[in-house]
Amino acid sequence: MAVVISVNISEQKGTVKREVPEIQLKLRHGIVGDAHAGDWHRQISLLAEESVDKMRSLLPELQPGAFAENINTRGLELKSLPVGTRLRLGETVVEVTQIGKECHSDCEIKKRTGKCVMPTEGIFAVVVKEGTVRKGDPIEIVEEAKA
Repeated sequence: MAVVISVNISEQKGTVKREVPEIQLKLRHGIVGDAHAGDWHRQISLLAEESVDKMRSLLPELQPGAFAENINTRGLELKSLPVGTRLRLGETVVEVTQIGKECHSDCEIKKRTGKCVMPTEGIFAVVVKEGTVRKGDPIEIVEEAKA
């Protein structure tokens, strides 16, 4: 079963996100209190813990939010989900809008290790159904993207 490993926010862009007990997802906004919230296609960022584990072989001290991701997951290969896939995260539903991203400046992790998983393995989503997401919440695919 896929599960939420952590939920993370930051009040300012360009900073590492910190783990919090829960996040509130709001339509046409994203995560209440997060610097990346807004009415755009990258309201929420998700990164599989399996991707973070690859980087922990180089930086064992990596904590949730180190890649500026809002939600860490385990048990679901996020990077293979097609755009348009809908996921239930606890009581909420999000829709995948983008896989990976172009990095315009190297993050501290890439400077230290020469690589970063977020540009190729992170995904982005928008809120479809509002609610709360917490560590330990189940994740399920509720609608496959149409090919």
